[in-house]
Amino acid sequence: MNLLLLGSGGREHAMAWKMKQSPLLTNLYIAPGNAGTAAVGTNVTIQTEDFAAIKQFVLNHNIGMVVVGPEAPLVAGITDFFEADSDICHIPVIGPSKEGATLEGSKDYAKAFMMRHNIPTAGYLCVDRNNIEEGIAYLTTLEAPYVLKADGLAAGKGVLIIDNLEEAQSELRAMLGGKFGSASAKVVIEEFLSGIELSVFALTDGKDYVLLPEAKDYKRIGDGDTGLNTGGMGAVSPVPFADAAFMKKVEETIVKPTIDGLHKEQINFKGFVFFGLINCDGTPKTIEYNVRMGDPETEAVMMRIESDLVALFQSTANGTLGNQTIKISNDFAVTVMLVSGGYPGDYEKGKEISGREYTLSRRYSGKRRQSSYRRWSGDIRKFGSQNKE
Repeated sequence: MNLLLLGSGGREHAMAWKMKQSPLLTNLYIAPGNAGTAAVGTNVTIQTEDFAAIKQFVLNHNIGMVVVGPEAPLVAGITDFFEADSDICHIPVIGPSKEGATLEGSKDYAKAFMMRHNIPTAGYLCVDRNNIEEGIAYLTTLEAPYVLKADGLAAGKGVLIIDNLEEAQSELRAMLGGKFGSASAKVVIEEFLSGIELSVFALTDGKDYVLLPEAKDYKRIGDGDTGLNTGGMGAVSPVPFADAAFMKKVEETIVKPTIDGLHKEQINFKGFVFFGLINCDGTPKTIEYNVRMGDPETEAVMMRIESDLVALFQSTANGTLGNQTIKISNDFAVTVMLVSGGYPGDYEKGKEISGREYTLSRRYSGKRRQSSYRRWSGDIRKFGSQNKE
């Protein structure tokens, strides 16, 4: 089968690296790809939201499946575009419908979904210009710090955590006044949750699901978890505190109710669900949903999947994922970002990365071994091509 993967980050390179191992794969194309993906497939100079160009490429190259990496084409409705076109409606897209993608595209929508299905999350109020005074008053009922989230996608910059009440009220007015453009036309005010975060991933056909390895990413730029927040400086999988008992709570109280909710509401969702969670004294709560794999977590997660990823995608597409199991390695996997000096502030762009071969030290059952591993994460976005939500 010929397969087209959309995206250009380290996430897409990790997915391409894993898909390349499948005996079901004939040719792998990545649009637009990066230097890393060029080592495992063929890069195509098509942008992820150019649906007309994607359609033509799919027809010209006998593509049997499209896998969507980033959120933007999903929120823009690429799955709906394929399903509505008689020329390409037979080609499955691994990614939810536009409605399903609203779980990530609108924080208000996601919170309302959680409330409808009794999924544990922080208390909240959604405000716009019409009820801004209600939002100002709601802030006074909360304890610091105060969490303000732009409702829409804001290139990873739409979440503010503020210690001072007056500053939070001022920022709320600024956000509703256009600080983040149309993304903050509505703002979700959330109760602050204290605990340790982790990322959980499921692949679903809209009815059944398989759980992928969990991961924890680290966003601060400096050593020792210090400095400014970024789109993610690295990740580790598995997560030490996410033991079997904790993950059972996650699955029973968050994952299964989410997938059941999608099915109950007849939302067309065949793809990944990212659960941004927090461990609050042993109780998992949901911070957010994404409708795709996370980055940089994917770069650690893919290394632990021993099953055929393309075969799992096929079962997702034809609705038979309930018949599948997934085999996960017990090894630890870590990814670390290499970024240009000054990131995430002003930084020099366009630098070339060389020396992609390195030695990876891995721990197996208390013993250490050295193994050569040829893979660069290829996260060119850190050098200026795009930002992460």
